[in-house]
Amino acid sequence: MNPEPRVLVIGRAPIPVPLVADVALNSAFHVKLNHDALTLIGRSREIVEETAASGQRVYGLNTLLGSGRDTAVEEKSVLAYQVQVVRYHNSGVGTFLDRAAARAVILARLIGFSRGGSGVRPETAGFYAELLNRGVHPAIPAEGSVGSSDLTQLAAVAAVAIGEGEAFDAEGTLVPGAKALADAGLQPLTLAAGEALPLVSANSYSVGAGALALVRLQQLARLADVGLALSLETTARYDGGGNLSPFSPAIQAAKAVDGQRESAAAVRRLLSGGWLEDVRPEVSVQDALSFRAAPQTHGAFRALVAQLRSALEVELNGRGDNPLVDLESGQMVSGGNFQPMQLALSFEGLRLALAHVGISSERRIAKLYPPQRAIRAKHLAAAAAGSGLAQEELPGLLWYSAAGLLAELKFLAAPATLGAPTLSADVEDHSTLAPLALQQLEKSLAALEKLLAIEALTASYLLLEAGAAQPLGKGTAAVVGRMADVLAERPSAPELVERARRALREAVAEVRVGQGDERTSSDLDTGVALADGGETW
Repeated sequence: MNPEPRVLVIGRAPIPVPLVADVALNSAFHVKLNHDALTLIGRSREIVEETAASGQRVYGLNTLLGSGRDTAVEEKSVLAYQVQVVRYHNSGVGTFLDRAAARAVILARLIGFSRGGSGVRPETAGFYAELLNRGVHPAIPAEGSVGSSDLTQLAAVAAVAIGEGEAFDAEGTLVPGAKALADAGLQPLTLAAGEALPLVSANSYSVGAGALALVRLQQLARLADVGLALSLETTARYDGGGNLSPFSPAIQAAKAVDGQRESAAAVRRLLSGGWLEDVRPEVSVQDALSFRAAPQTHGAFRALVAQLRSALEVELNGRGDNPLVDLESGQMVSGGNFQPMQLALSFEGLRLALAHVGISSERRIAKLYPPQRAIRAKHLAAAAAGSGLAQEELPGLLWYSAAGLLAELKFLAAPATLGAPTLSADVEDHSTLAPLALQQLEKSLAALEKLLAIEALTASYLLLEAGAAQPLGKGTAAVVGRMADVLAERPSAPELVERARRALREAVAEVRVGQGDERTSSDLDTGVALADGGETW
């Protein structure tokens, strides 16, 4: 018997960003608008129609766009103009978004419609819900937005909605948008006056893809603590380190940084039940800063992840439309809410934070290199004695790969949002470049995931070589067990790191960093439980 599909019912209440990622990643989700949302959308549409009938000049409703803002569109051309707007803006380039990202874009725009600021018809909003429910995957080019609304990405969705553009079928083949709609049992949407602009003018790519990045960042915050805990176990065995006093509640209580306390607590949980909990008389009084001050670095990163979630939820649940349909006054008002500056700067700051986390990780890996050299010398001596050269499970120069990844992280930390030129005859003379900042963040995420996987592999290899004379912490032991399975397969270096990445993601998702990662102010939860019958947000 098939389980009941999970249902997201969109109402007027704010929707949490992790839920957007959940729906985007799970195509079995069914999405619908409730009566309250449809009523709000309907009232918003009435204001648009009343404004159009009044003859008042309103941007994009009866005028051209950009530098043509003061040029009227004749009434007899208004419907044709809707199609022209979609075609004109469908100008993105580059690779296409994957299915999850495309779903996130559509869902983010649908939620935007439900806030009542766009003025689209209820049937248009419902059509976007059906794009999700029936698995339509528009071919959305990743590049083209300067971050003053993600015009080109959203135009690619709108083009499919009106039976143009391109989409991917169930097998991943690129097909005409009209065929994708027909295969899904949908008729192309005919746009009414003033609907084209709200379909393309929003930051739904930055918000939707940003929601997916947020989930990875939340996982990465935990993974950084896992790598640190494994390296503490290793330096204790090979170099007399592993002093846990910097992770003590006394130190963490002395400085009111939530993320820092959470990171230190996660490390203590990972190491609980192991020999590092007992103070050893021979332990170094202080480890290097990449160990000792890691909670400060990881905590700052966690704090920025929390800030990103806040910025995403402002954009997701706000009304970024221009012109804005103001329900209170019954007017359409021009403004600049489509400029997601806070979100763009959150993307910027996180890349810098990821680089700092990478610096600490790479320095810890460097300090684990001498024991590897000693192991290789031992194997070479055994070979000289006639035992044959042992094949080592860990490639010898993974540290160098880690150093290369760190260089990439530092390069990617450079500002992306300052580079936009002026556009549209100097009318659009400032842009956020939020999509570029996001795309650079996605690259940084991938680089740091690999770097931390190398740290986990290196530490686990050395802990396995050291044997079981001293018990590992419960959390670190579980991770070392997973890494042992990966190492035992002896894949090539690229495949080794990739398998380690997958195994670490699973470990973080399953054990939640020592089974006790409580919800905190930084809210690293990656999902929202829904009732079987759906839950209204």
